[in-house]
Amino acid sequence: MVFPTEKEVVTRNPATGEVLGRYATHDRAAVEGALAQTHAAAARWRATGLAQRLTLLRDIGKLLLERRDDYAALITAEMGKPISESLAEIDKCAWNCSVVAEKAPEWLADHEVEAGRSRSWLSYEPLGVVFAVMPWNYPFWQVIRFGAGAVAAGNAVLLKHGPDVTGAALAIEELFADAGAPPGLLRSVVVAAPDVPEVSELIIRDPRIAAVTLTGSERAGTAVASVAGSAVKPSVLELGGSDPFVVLADADIEAAAAAAVTSRFGNVGESCIAGKRFIVHEAIADAFVAAFVDRVGMLKVGDPTLPATTLGPMARADLREGLLRQIQETVAQGATLVTGGEALDGPGNFVAPTVLDHVTPGMTAFVEETFGPAAAVVRARDDEHAVELANDTAFGLGCAVWGVTEHALAVGRRIRSGALFVNSVVASDPRLPIGGIGRSGYGRELSAEGSREFTNVRTVVVA
Repeated sequence: MVFPTEKEVVTRNPATGEVLGRYATHDRAAVEGALAQTHAAAARWRATGLAQRLTLLRDIGKLLLERRDDYAALITAEMGKPISESLAEIDKCAWNCSVVAEKAPEWLADHEVEAGRSRSWLSYEPLGVVFAVMPWNYPFWQVIRFGAGAVAAGNAVLLKHGPDVTGAALAIEELFADAGAPPGLLRSVVVAAPDVPEVSELIIRDPRIAAVTLTGSERAGTAVASVAGSAVKPSVLELGGSDPFVVLADADIEAAAAAAVTSRFGNVGESCIAGKRFIVHEAIADAFVAAFVDRVGMLKVGDPTLPATTLGPMARADLREGLLRQIQETVAQGATLVTGGEALDGPGNFVAPTVLDHVTPGMTAFVEETFGPAAAVVRARDDEHAVELANDTAFGLGCAVWGVTEHALAVGRRIRSGALFVNSVVASDPRLPIGGIGRSGYGRELSAEGSREFTNVRTVVVA
């Protein structure tokens, strides 16, 4: 097969179905040009002092805030999240740039090691060009989340973003250029969905690519990791999640229910680290479900450009159909549909916010990742059963446990996950690393760990 099989990528507004943009896809010559430019930029950037690199990050952060309204409107138009959440996404990107700019001198400094020699230390040296395969659900955050640390460490970025957010991908490329980045420090390649496997393999195998990072589905992660492994190149994967949100018998039910709505229905439910399986002690399950459904009923579903809207459309029609299938199968398997469960009439990819109760292991909503506005409530007999249910998954991204603090912490430590939040919603923070285990991937983004992921940790000994 010779790409491109499709000459353009078309983006659509998921709330209305209208065409937003048409973008010419890159052919082999264009991809070659992007590879050559990012490779040249990486050589120049690694020789640039850390202070200058961090000045660029600060300038990117300033531009993000100056253009926040425009960027937020673009996010909402392309993927459908409420405008209030899109504004928050841009603010978080700017915050990440600020945190990395402040902390990178410490994170990337030589690390002295006492090894019985005259002097020994570790240094963190850039790898080169990082090929980034990013998803559509957080169009700016996913790129800035890993990109700020990677660029601070001296790397360049070749971005293959989700086709649905091509406008955002090109806007990020322009953002870096306008902030004063050297030409090619961050380049985007425009690739239609059918061509992504072939183009990605071509790019990963190219000797000018030093490393790969992917946030996306298990299927995509498996494919990318396989190619990266065969090419002996390091990779970071942040894949799916079926995060447990555990509510113990001594939890504050109202606080847990309010947090559960935020966790499950934020970002239209299209988040890897959202709570998806709500594992609740049977002694308080009825009260929790009542409080949860009450608050779900307060969600304002509708036009995502309106400030009052709290739940917009799903990003694509096929994603909506997939979620409705999962809901229908789970109900057919014996779960109780408490509220929602159907597509909403009218244009756009809207789904009524859904709560399923009495979900048990083996049911579709328990086994599969549900990527949309649907919550599965699972009842646990006791703490032991709650831990067993929480660990009954191949995923291991985030975990939230609610209860009296020391009790909740003790239970949470027995649950496998990359992150554990006690009496709080799982969320990313530039000061803390994030990543998963098991089928949720490997490697870390954010904080010192993320900034060092794409470096050669070099041992230096001076006798």
